[in-house]
Amino acid sequence: AAVVLVDATKLRWQDALPALLPQTRRRSLLVKLLRVPSIVFAVNKLDAVDQPELAFAHIRAALLQFAEAAGIAVQAIVPVSALIGTNVVDAVLGWCDYHGPSLLQLLERLPATKSDSALPFSLSVQWVEKFSASNDTAQGRRIFWGCVATGVLRAGQRITVMPGGKSAIVVAVLNATRQPEAVVSGRSAGLILDRELDVSRGDWLLADEPDSTIAMQKDIRVTRAWLDDEALVPGRGYWALPAHRWVKAKVSRIVNQLDIHTLQANEADALPVNAIGELELSLLEALPVLPFAHSGVRGALVLIDPASHRTAGAVPVGAVAAETGLMPA
Repeated sequence: AAVVLVDATKLRWQDALPALLPQTRRRSLLVKLLRVPSIVFAVNKLDAVDQPELAFAHIRAALLQFAEAAGIAVQAIVPVSALIGTNVVDAVLGWCDYHGPSLLQLLERLPATKSDSALPFSLSVQWVEKFSASNDTAQGRRIFWGCVATGVLRAGQRITVMPGGKSAIVVAVLNATRQPEAVVSGRSAGLILDRELDVSRGDWLLADEPDSTIAMQKDIRVTRAWLDDEALVPGRGYWALPAHRWVKAKVSRIVNQLDIHTLQANEADALPVNAIGELELSLLEALPVLPFAHSGVRGALVLIDPASHRTAGAVPVGAVAAETGLMPA
């Protein structure tokens, strides 16, 4: 969940639909972009305005209008005073004509994020445990540890190691406490194969299912939340970090930049600081990426500036390359 804090004293709350601050719009769009399932607006400092009830009604109307235009599903809009604690921990019914739960009560009731267990199994290897003779389950074989990205890991299923394309059968699955059991996405697991394969940190273990192919992608369309102090320009190279392996990446083309005020996508030659926009990215090494809307793990990357080593941008994948070209995000 995410709480977007709105400062009532910074707005012309006397207007029926006060203009929201750019950072409120930008941060709300970033939260939506990052697929956060529950978004709450907390209108703060209402104790510092002359007519808190009127101010909350007008600001709430502006937030709802913006959320509808941006396609943001809002869980709640709560009036609060962080200074004196109104509606933060304990609900004050009727304050600002609000009769709902406090901010803390609301957060405790929000649903947990659903796992990606319905997708085929995938795991990026984080650690290779060698010489596990002390573990009876391992029987001297290596154990490959990582967090299950999608699906469910069970003993007996066939997996393929990428890159490489070699397949094997999972003979044992260990949970985080080294107990044998199936492990769902979002939880750490160790697995033992029926034969020795060349598997290293950063390799992907993917379900090898009948009548299915493993799509490895080099050309992807991503939506960029730019975090660097320098603008992003086409042709520049970066390090992409999708999981546990560095991959060289090149910006092929900037598709557009989102205007946070009009919510329109405009043509752009560069992405300045704090900009949100779409671009086409070419990876030197093919990866089993999925659209971020389908998988929060396999569809997420960060870009690192190779010269400054700064995190340049957060990159959710919008679409992957198809045979006929890039699909629309």
